[in-house]
Amino acid sequence: MPQEREELHLSSLTTTFASKKTDRKEAMMNRRDGSLMRNNGGQVLRGSRIAVAIAIGILLGGFFAVLYPHGLFITDPPAKLRGRIGKSVVQVGLSNCESSEKINMLKSEYITLSENNAMLKKKVRELNERLRLAEQGKDNAEKQVLVLGEQHKAGPFGLVKGLRTNPTVVPDESVNPRLAKILEKVAVGKELIVALANSNVKEMLEVWFTSIKRVGIPNYLVVALDEEIAKFCKSNDVPVYERDPDEGIDSIARTGGNHAVSGLKFRILREFLQLGYSVLLSDVDIVYLQNPFNHLYRDSDVESMSDGHNNMTAYGYNDVFDEPAMGWARYAHTMRIWVYNSGFFYIRPTLPSIELLDRVALRLSKLPNSWDQAVFNEELFFPSHPGYEGLHASRRTMDFYLFMNSKVLFKTVRKDAKLKKLKPVIVHVNYHPDKLPRMKAVVEYYVNGKQDALHPFPDGSDW
Repeated sequence: MPQEREELHLSSLTTTFASKKTDRKEAMMNRRDGSLMRNNGGQVLRGSRIAVAIAIGILLGGFFAVLYPHGLFITDPPAKLRGRIGKSVVQVGLSNCESSEKINMLKSEYITLSENNAMLKKKVRELNERLRLAEQGKDNAEKQVLVLGEQHKAGPFGLVKGLRTNPTVVPDESVNPRLAKILEKVAVGKELIVALANSNVKEMLEVWFTSIKRVGIPNYLVVALDEEIAKFCKSNDVPVYERDPDEGIDSIARTGGNHAVSGLKFRILREFLQLGYSVLLSDVDIVYLQNPFNHLYRDSDVESMSDGHNNMTAYGYNDVFDEPAMGWARYAHTMRIWVYNSGFFYIRPTLPSIELLDRVALRLSKLPNSWDQAVFNEELFFPSHPGYEGLHASRRTMDFYLFMNSKVLFKTVRKDAKLKKLKPVIVHVNYHPDKLPRMKAVVEYYVNGKQDALHPFPDGSDW
């Protein structure tokens, strides 16, 4: 029994060993098969990649063969190709010529359209301005009616006074924003001296602004009518305003004489008044000896110096006209006054003042040979009558000894011992054509104290 048990035990061990050996062989076979399958798959994948690369190379070769039949690098292109290139260059040149002509045509059309557009804008501005003024005038008139419409009891005898100082307009900076900024810096108390000048009066202008600086007047401005005057003012530290181009004004401003340029001020000053500024308009043939703003009343629309030379001519008088044929009624009384000088006057920003400028400018545009001073006085003084509506503007005449014209100085003052001691506010050399030497003589006499500086000159002129 024990022997049989041992034999059974040995046979079972042998069987177990054989089975384990068989399992090892099967495992080894399986690992070999797996490695073989992996090797075969990698070889197939590498083969497919090579095939794809070859196909792409063939496609690219065909593509470049079509685009560049003569090769990528051509040292000497064939005759046909050179001919094609030459034709293309000629065509490009022709197209460039045609395009440059088209560009020039477009430029000229653009310039024409720009000019037309500028004219239309100008007309629109003028129409808007008229509409604004009409509305403004209506509003102001309504306000005045409300004020004047109130019933008042008359005061004591001799103390009743009517309305003489018109209200100022509402400032409108949209009229000229650039000028508005300049006036904010230059003006003092919303008022300033304004002069127009072109190159024809350059020497007189220098005497003019030198006298202003000497007195210490800060609020003055030159309206330059050409580039030379603008540069001249800037180089001398003189406040200057260069207007926007306007052919209607510029053609006169550049070449116009004294009277022609003088007539422009009525158009140019309008914007100053619309902006709400009072203006002391000044010609350049004036020497300043005192600050004029210290001698103004500011109670009227227009305050002007006179061309008169004594109390009668400056302030008015009763002139009796004698007509003997009328018998008992041979004497006819008339009122006379010598004209205001349109080269020196103070004007407030009121509706009557602006209406005065408009009236004078309109008449001068229709009758360019008219004298601006004559038109200025006619519009200011002529009353309403059938067929004509007069201007309802208040006016004041300046003291003719303080605001002195050259006739008063050379005919009267320099010959009178008492009057010679008087120092005027300004001297306007308006009666004499030799303006510059007389202006210099005025400076020598009143500023430098040269007592005989005025002696060489006649009362009037030599012709």
